[in-house]
Amino acid sequence: MDDDDRTLLEVSLKHACQSSSGAALDRALEDLGWHEALSVDPSVAVSSLFELQGRANASSSALDAVVRSALGLKSRPSSGTVLPALGRWQAPGHLADGDLLLRGVGTASLVDGTTAMVVTSSGGAGHLALEVTTADLTLRSAPGLDPRLGLVEVSGGHVAVTGRYDLAPGQWPRAVALAHLAIGHELVGASRAMLELARGHALERIQFGQPIATFQAVRHRLADTLIAIEASDAALGSAWDEGSPQAAAMAKALAGRSARTAVRHCQQVLAGIGFTTEHDFHHYLRRVMVLDELFGTARALTTRLGNHLLATRQLPPLPPL
Repeated sequence: MDDDDRTLLEVSLKHACQSSSGAALDRALEDLGWHEALSVDPSVAVSSLFELQGRANASSSALDAVVRSALGLKSRPSSGTVLPALGRWQAPGHLADGDLLLRGVGTASLVDGTTAMVVTSSGGAGHLALEVTTADLTLRSAPGLDPRLGLVEVSGGHVAVTGRYDLAPGQWPRAVALAHLAIGHELVGASRAMLELARGHALERIQFGQPIATFQAVRHRLADTLIAIEASDAALGSAWDEGSPQAAAMAKALAGRSARTAVRHCQQVLAGIGFTTEHDFHHYLRRVMVLDELFGTARALTTRLGNHLLATRQLPPLPPL
């Protein structure tokens, strides 16, 4: 994708994310040809959409498409994808004596679809993608901390399988890696929006006859937030270049930790207004807390990466400076 095409895509996606959310945004992505861009240039399609989605606090079923694309499966309007349960990155399905058991979460496309795709372990490091009928699943609304995200809890026991696709070795870890990058970009987008809200407040709020932006303590909090965001953005760029699941997991973990740093500092700068539901900040706070849980929290991923380093006795390659 050349620079002109990328600019046009980003401008179109920005307008779509700012003007729509949920099913309306899903339709806009179809009309804009985002799914085709995902197959042609995943790094541009994923980084552009998810950061803009994070900035606008919008929601869509694009994460389903990202996972399916990495698995080599085409997205269909009538089919959703069962994602891992919150806090987990393992395949949501489990085969026991030929019966499919599953537990995970789903986006709006799963609720509206007639079929769903479930990835399950086939023993060892292998995985299968199984198609099931949505009516056979138990879907429970999960408003929780962020009802605007529209997630549902998905469970099922002894679910009938209507289709089966063998996945190549390493394909599920690649799908998880691409999901980590997508969520990482959305966390960065939400963090940038929170920083802008706090910065605007600091410039406008007057205390002791001057804007609070002139106070050193406030400036330090905003500066620490910016450094955390830029570090996450750089880690995501490096992970795209390296292409390993470990680099993607590190980038997602750093983005989750940096987003929590942004929440802490920006809420302090916003002071009392930041604790109210009248201010937009609370929408981003809610979204960040849930995004950190998707495909593994920052803490869980960091623990996993530490265990991997201890087991392999090998450090990941250093990114070029």
